[in-house]
Amino acid sequence: MTKHSHQTDYLLIGAGVMSATLGVFLKILDPKCNIIILERLRGVALESSAAWNNAGTGHAGMCELNYTPEKEDGTVDCTKAFKINEQFEISKQFWAWMVSNNFIPGDFIKPTPHMSFVQGEKDIAFLEERVRQLTKNPMFETMKFSKDPGVLREWIPLMMNGRPASDKVAASRMAEGADVNFGTLTRYLIKYLTKKEGVTMMSGWEVNDVDPLKGRVGWEIEAKNRKSGSKRKLNAKFVFIGAGGKALTLLEKSGIPEGKGYGGFPVSGQWLRCNNPEVIAAHHAKVYGKAAEGAPPMSVPHLDTRTIRDKQELLFGPFAGFSTKFLKHGSYFDLPGSLRLTNLIPMIRAGLDNLSLTKYLIEQVRLKPEERLDSLKDFYPEARMEDWDLAIAGQRVQIIKKDEKEGGVLAFGTEVVHSRDGSIAALLGASPGASTSVHIILNVLEKCFGHLLKDKAVVAKIREMIPSFGHSLVKDGEMLKKIRRQSHEVLQLEIGA
Repeated sequence: MTKHSHQTDYLLIGAGVMSATLGVFLKILDPKCNIIILERLRGVALESSAAWNNAGTGHAGMCELNYTPEKEDGTVDCTKAFKINEQFEISKQFWAWMVSNNFIPGDFIKPTPHMSFVQGEKDIAFLEERVRQLTKNPMFETMKFSKDPGVLREWIPLMMNGRPASDKVAASRMAEGADVNFGTLTRYLIKYLTKKEGVTMMSGWEVNDVDPLKGRVGWEIEAKNRKSGSKRKLNAKFVFIGAGGKALTLLEKSGIPEGKGYGGFPVSGQWLRCNNPEVIAAHHAKVYGKAAEGAPPMSVPHLDTRTIRDKQELLFGPFAGFSTKFLKHGSYFDLPGSLRLTNLIPMIRAGLDNLSLTKYLIEQVRLKPEERLDSLKDFYPEARMEDWDLAIAGQRVQIIKKDEKEGGVLAFGTEVVHSRDGSIAALLGASPGASTSVHIILNVLEKCFGHLLKDKAVVAKIREMIPSFGHSLVKDGEMLKKIRRQSHEVLQLEIGA
């Protein structure tokens, strides 16, 4: 039996960090609004936002070598690293504002050095040039570089113990890095929201259909209770699809022209999780290496200090895999069910152009435990099999989109797709995802709530939360330093020189 429609202002699909962040912004900027959050699982942040399902890295371009590609002339392109760093600074400003006003606790973020680690003369030269280029900008001026074994033993003793003296290795380090438990952050944001009048959280409800309202702007959502089987129809003036990998399927159901031609390529992941407290305690950094040729960005190898449930953890990976599921708790029919005449050609074209990725995923799926241990030993030479367990990480769906020249391209970023009237928006893609959640949500507000941003009081409120709003931190070094110091003091992160 389907119950009659219930009217709300804003309906957010998925109870992850994106929906939570958007919900907070909407409630602060439009206090009288009504919000419904629909989540298909039993609770909040159980998919991509869950701590074990992502790296927890505050992605800021400090350690991720794929954000600084090497050009043909040997120089390093730092454009994306500057962009990502600025976007993470925006997130920190918002989080610091929430914490300083006692809206949420600040224990979801921990100071954790961000490091890059390379081996061999060629990659050492690349890393040294990377540091030289990045440190020209105040964003990265405190970054250190060393190939001195003595210095490296101070920075990463676990990784240097047992390493042959003949090994050519080097690393860069920024003490201002962070480890973020996005699951905890999401729960705090949702808790803050649900205490507000007019906000309803509905767990265990799966969206079956998304249809435009007849004769007026808005949408009718049909949802089914996964336990009882009962159905409900919900009407909303605005719908946000922040459902992780499932967002593509729901976007297709909406039928908006802007969503046609998009496809998705699912990539699963696995971690090696350390079970030896002595090994865990001996390492304190997020150390990223270089991705294998053909590997997706989410598969950049890293030896990763985490804080989960007030306990220090140590992960290595991720090891990529392939599944036709779009969510970790999804269906094997997700990928075939997403195929449409409008996206079939882009998906085939992107597949043919990315055969190296397919080959890489097949190799990863076939890895034996000893081969995973060998990969870990490149980082940690004295690693022992008995100290590590294999754990399943999250599921990501990379964007495949139409391209006039190529037919279809595989994109590794995140993208907001919205209707022309701004009544519905969907977030597609994966990395860097949660770290740049506030920047992404500001993008949603700009595209779908332009009328709000014309209100001087609203803009003033956003600038209260995000002092850099409307300014470039890439270009304004003095503003960057001031804002970073303020955010780091509140969030108890390293401040740097």
